[in-house]
Amino acid sequence: MAGLRFLKLRRAAIAAAQQLGPLGINQGNSGNVSLRAGDGLLITPTGMPYDALTPGQIVWMDLDGRCEGDWLPSSEWRFHCDILRERPDLNAIVHTHAVHATALACHGRGIPPFHYMVAAGGGRDIRCAPYATYGTAELSANAVRALEGRRACLLANHGLIACGCTLNEALALAVEVETLSAMYIKALQLGPPVELDDAEMETVLEKFSTYGQNPGRER
Repeated sequence: MAGLRFLKLRRAAIAAAQQLGPLGINQGNSGNVSLRAGDGLLITPTGMPYDALTPGQIVWMDLDGRCEGDWLPSSEWRFHCDILRERPDLNAIVHTHAVHATALACHGRGIPPFHYMVAAGGGRDIRCAPYATYGTAELSANAVRALEGRRACLLANHGLIACGCTLNEALALAVEVETLSAMYIKALQLGPPVELDDAEMETVLEKFSTYGQNPGRER
């Protein structure tokens, strides 16, 4: 293992994958995690229990989908490669079958601006990509389009994708999308919720750009 490339990043991928269940955003072996590594990415292997993963089982791929090592990558490797190739601003991707987000996706519904935290996904709403068979180029193209100007989307009849500059950011956003999905479903039980207008969402997006412990921001 001493010669294993990107050992620290491989361990980070395992740690992130092992958090999906405890965070309540995934069940069993479904879902997958990737992060940028050199001129390619590291991704969780297909069909492997997260709690038993070892660094050597995390698969390195280039952004055209060529693998190194003895293990097969997640069946969703294609959209991980395509997103990271198209979005140099992103370095990590979390894909899960979170219950509430998937429930909305099974109706082909995205998340409208019913709550200001929808802006955490990078825009005024969180889109739902059209359905395509898992693992296909069509699904990947749909996901890349749904993520234009965004860091998260739903996948119709499938699940969610959340992206970030780091794995921690991607994980936190996946949790936020699932929370918003649950809130939206609850709100719909009372009727169509009031939606914030574009001007207000632009205000929130601007405020988010300087939110948190950013030492370079004005106080």
